[in-house]
Amino acid sequence: NANAPVAYNRVPKVTVDFWLIKLMAVTVGETAADYLAVNLGWGLTATSLIMTAVLVIAIAIQFSRKRYVPWSYWLAVVLISVVGTLITDNLVDNLGVPLEATTIGFSVALAATFAIWFAFEKTLSIHTIFTTRREIFYWLAILFTFSLGTSAGDLVAETFGLGYFATGVGFGLVIAAISVAYYVFRVNGILCFWLAYILTRPLGASLGDRLSQ
Repeated sequence: NANAPVAYNRVPKVTVDFWLIKLMAVTVGETAADYLAVNLGWGLTATSLIMTAVLVIAIAIQFSRKRYVPWSYWLAVVLISVVGTLITDNLVDNLGVPLEATTIGFSVALAATFAIWFAFEKTLSIHTIFTTRREIFYWLAILFTFSLGTSAGDLVAETFGLGYFATGVGFGLVIAAISVAYYVFRVNGILCFWLAYILTRPLGASLGDRLSQ
């Protein structure tokens, strides 16, 4: 049908710029959450409520675009990065849940999201996010990657005692290995993308925590 609306992909192409902005966004997310809760004295609970409300507005704007619009997309990424950090911080600091438990829990939640997403859509590709249902799955997965990344990064840096710098270097090396697997050994691109996406979170968070120290 020549009059049918064109279906646009609602997320950006995966380029070097994408990964650089993603890394900076997750670093901002980690440090902003700490800055608002600690340095400005808002407290963890108030910061969580305020930033969640702001995120809901940003996500509503993003869903209304029906195509990739850089400012609304990256605003949503930064805010979901902040909220993802706060979810983990609330579980660990307010509720006393061990980092081992949050890391496992968010891993299970993310795996379940991918499983349900694939069951409905038969693909996890980010190149075809052109329906509302796919975009819901996409952002839910993004939220869990950020919470998982925060948990995993803190687990390695703090509980395992490696420190933020060594943790950042370690996750960076794993991401480099994933890149080699994709470009040299032609490992599945969707798998490599999501693994790298998950791991850039603890990489950025560790760098942010190291710089703030």
